[in-house]
Amino acid sequence: MAEDRVLRVRSLLEAVRAEGRTALTAPEGKVIADAYGIAVPGEELATDVEEAVAFAARFGGPVVMKIVSPDILHKTDAGGVIVGVEGATDVRAAFHTIIDNARAYDAAARISGVQVQELLPKGQEVIVGAVTDPTFGKVVAFGLGGVLVEVLKDVTFRLAPVTADEALSMLDSIRSAEILRGVRGQAGVDRWAVAEQIRRVSQLVADFPEIAEVDLNPVIATAEGAVAADIRVILAESQPAPRRRYAREEILTSMRRLMQPGSVAVIGASNEQGKIGNSVMRNLVDGGFAGEIHPVNPKADDILGRKAYKSVTDVPGEVDVAVFAIPAKFVASALEEVGRKKIPNAVLIPSGFAETGEHELQAEIVAIAERHGVRLLGPNIYGYYSTWQDLCATFCTPYDVKGGVALTSQSGGIGMAILGFARTTKTGVSAIVGLGNKSDLDEDDLLTWFGEDPHTDCIAMHLEDLKDGRAFVEAARATVPKKPVVVLKAGRTAAGAKAAGSHTGALAGDDAVYDDILRQAGVIRAPGLNEMLEYARALPVLPAPQGDNVVIITGAGGSGVLLSDAVTDNGLSLMEIPPDLDEAFRKFIPPFGAAGNPVDITGGEPPSTYEATLRLGLEDPRIHALVLGYWHTIVTPPMVFAELTARVVAEFRERGIEKPVVASLAGDVEVEEACQYLFERGVVAYPYTTEKPVAVLGAKYRWAREAGLLGGGT
Repeated sequence: MAEDRVLRVRSLLEAVRAEGRTALTAPEGKVIADAYGIAVPGEELATDVEEAVAFAARFGGPVVMKIVSPDILHKTDAGGVIVGVEGATDVRAAFHTIIDNARAYDAAARISGVQVQELLPKGQEVIVGAVTDPTFGKVVAFGLGGVLVEVLKDVTFRLAPVTADEALSMLDSIRSAEILRGVRGQAGVDRWAVAEQIRRVSQLVADFPEIAEVDLNPVIATAEGAVAADIRVILAESQPAPRRRYAREEILTSMRRLMQPGSVAVIGASNEQGKIGNSVMRNLVDGGFAGEIHPVNPKADDILGRKAYKSVTDVPGEVDVAVFAIPAKFVASALEEVGRKKIPNAVLIPSGFAETGEHELQAEIVAIAERHGVRLLGPNIYGYYSTWQDLCATFCTPYDVKGGVALTSQSGGIGMAILGFARTTKTGVSAIVGLGNKSDLDEDDLLTWFGEDPHTDCIAMHLEDLKDGRAFVEAARATVPKKPVVVLKAGRTAAGAKAAGSHTGALAGDDAVYDDILRQAGVIRAPGLNEMLEYARALPVLPAPQGDNVVIITGAGGSGVLLSDAVTDNGLSLMEIPPDLDEAFRKFIPPFGAAGNPVDITGGEPPSTYEATLRLGLEDPRIHALVLGYWHTIVTPPMVFAELTARVVAEFRERGIEKPVVASLAGDVEVEEACQYLFERGVVAYPYTTEKPVAVLGAKYRWAREAGLLGGGT
């Protein structure tokens, strides 16, 4: 059965191609719908007015009449759709009106006839469709449909094909999900029927890569079913060249030699200060890299006290990484030598490739690398740091604070912001990697490596695009259950919608698709650079929550209100305090304080009140996370608060009670030192903000769900 439908659709698409068309007519769309079980109303193609009358009479009620032309894609714009036509006289008039409107719209248009379609009952209009995204390939879409679809843009996306469960999840992923369940006494829609339309469309585009877009708009969804009133299918004008994919073990083998090299060659090493080749050499030598360092320069015998070689092929023994510090025009010939030497990795610092319009030059080096089996990092990068190897292969400032955060960036400027943030906050890193033009190695390669790297606890990535979105999703899904992945996606534009031929295509702006697919992959999307860096710094500090109940304990009522807002904004749940717990908290707070949630102990309380309520929050197993609000008083100075909080949290962790605790500190400048003290001891604390600590807690909860540690993941 599946083979038969594929053959039927294949034959149809080939016939359309043979006519030089990319848009299918409505009757051709119905052939595809029938082949894939996509529910559509009864319809017939009338080639003359009397046929239209006969078909309308056969349907026995009001009909919809639509122009059928391979040259008119948007029928409504051409005045080619009339709804609710009934009776022979009105059918004849509508037929002539539609034909006249079409000829006025496009005098040269080929007209096949008028489609006579049974009128569907009133119901909720939704849109189901699929597009070919340049990053992720085939993507299926669902949202509210009809005339408001492009105004509301309440649409969600998934990678195609989707399972039945994934299709059902899409119904809950739009902002207006409640409408589908039924509101104000109206019945909800048949969710299974809607989900089946989504699943079948997704399977269609997965089976036929040559289909660029599919649009079912509107789909009329009722309590009895879901039927597509219109189906539009558009073929791609060309197919993108397939990108080379590497097996997981191939990636790990080459990445291991890149990130844990025993021998590094610097092509373009120099004794002259101010040269990139000199900066790279000095960072490698001064950084304490324990492996071999081989400078390559045809005009030098000795560089920084080490023997220099005329060519990389002259270097004795195996070399794991060749770092290029030469002008772009010399890279290709040097890369040939790297290939002959069988060096598995080339780190290309030089600019002057695709980013400046030199696409052919970049394509040339990629071809050379593929021919020799060399993986390329870059070009147009600052280099990379692998701190646990004391490796600083960059011309930028060195960094050697070891830790569990791996950071990557597509931009050199962002890379240096990462470096400055890490130094200022004393964040230990396992690696900092520049990706630049991503001619070969990209985020999915790095995710695959960092996911297995025992030195890495959290991965944060700045990216402007993804070369292979599906490979990234695959790598993210394998990594997220083990450690958090934070992504800052820059460039929130909808440029991809400009040439769209369907409603679905117009809605599939770059950022809309990225947002849903990144969520589907289980990564945490940071709204800005500072958030990405703070999440990366803080997530490894916090233990995973064991449940949803969040309690706020605050010394300031105003902070409590803002913290409550932040909890809601981040999708967290303020615990409904049961009577016995409410009574227990009241024992420690003054009569003019407030129990409930937030627990307001008021600002004049001594350290003992903070400690008693904190202990109660950690002790009670019904509470799963704590948000602390502190404000600076002489009664309880900032460092006193910090020391008692850190001490109590450490005590409970030694007893095996680990709950995420975050804190917001308001006060004079002393709160900055207190926050740093708390951070270093496993309590994520920030001065002068109620939003940031709760945002971090929200990110931790999102990761815990995606990792399967809590219910509700994608």
